[in-house]
Amino acid sequence: MVTLGSQAVVSQFFDLTSYLKERQKLVEEALDQSLPIIRPEKIYESMRYSLLAGGKRLRPILCLTTCELMGGTIEMAMPTACALEMIHTMSLIHDDLPAMDNDDYRRGKLTNHKVYGEDIAILAGDGLLAYAFEYVATQTRNVAPQKIIEVIARLGRTVGAAGLVGGQVLDLESEGRQDITTDTLTFIHTHKTGALLETSVVSGAILAGASDEDVQRLSRYAQNIGLAFQIVDDILDITATQEELGKTPRKDLQAQKVTYPSIWGIEASREQAQALVDEAIAQLAVYEEKAEPLRAIANYIVTRKH
Repeated sequence: MVTLGSQAVVSQFFDLTSYLKERQKLVEEALDQSLPIIRPEKIYESMRYSLLAGGKRLRPILCLTTCELMGGTIEMAMPTACALEMIHTMSLIHDDLPAMDNDDYRRGKLTNHKVYGEDIAILAGDGLLAYAFEYVATQTRNVAPQKIIEVIARLGRTVGAAGLVGGQVLDLESEGRQDITTDTLTFIHTHKTGALLETSVVSGAILAGASDEDVQRLSRYAQNIGLAFQIVDDILDITATQEELGKTPRKDLQAQKVTYPSIWGIEASREQAQALVDEAIAQLAVYEEKAEPLRAIANYIVTRKH
């Protein structure tokens, strides 16, 4: 079904479960190898604790998938895929801190600060963020230097005040307020959640030498699935159990956060998420059968239960 290291070839009977499982295994192995424990051991143990704690690995998989779609290879994209997961893990470690969302569980395990303390958790997040850029710069092979620089620049913008950090600030400022508009909520999540998903998709394409037209088309795909992902997260925070989520449910309600279901209701929120996914899939028509993994991932985002 898929030839590793070359452009993806997909049959009409595409099996997303097998595809994700196969790619997840590749990502897990690469992440494990990317971060050995050296002195001082405690900080590396803390970084690895959260980096290797499981999860869907959706962001690195999207990076690998788009690189292959654009004619690149898994090997070209894997360092960036690992870096995306390092950045995502940093955001989760910091998001769980008492000064932020104050959560005790993540991916079914105690959060980093509950195991290693707040001081080490902060430093573990900092360490992962810095290492992500180093890893892309030093480990990427068979890619033009200008393309590597472009990816590093996008990663920096994604995680900074123009992206994740800016979205988090507005999210914190919105707690307890009931006058938050849909536009503000969308701004928060486009930056806090959507920006990293978009960079995951686009960076894989850039590494493979995609045209500007392809990058724009894949950006629109990613923006739509990013917002749909957040809407579904908001729904699951209300409807799912702790076992299904792997973290404490109904945290948004406890923090008095405005969410999409609180504005639209659960059913209308589901309809909005589906409309976004339909629009995302429409962007892939030009790629025909080769884009089936991206179509399947988009559909998975609105049907997932955790």
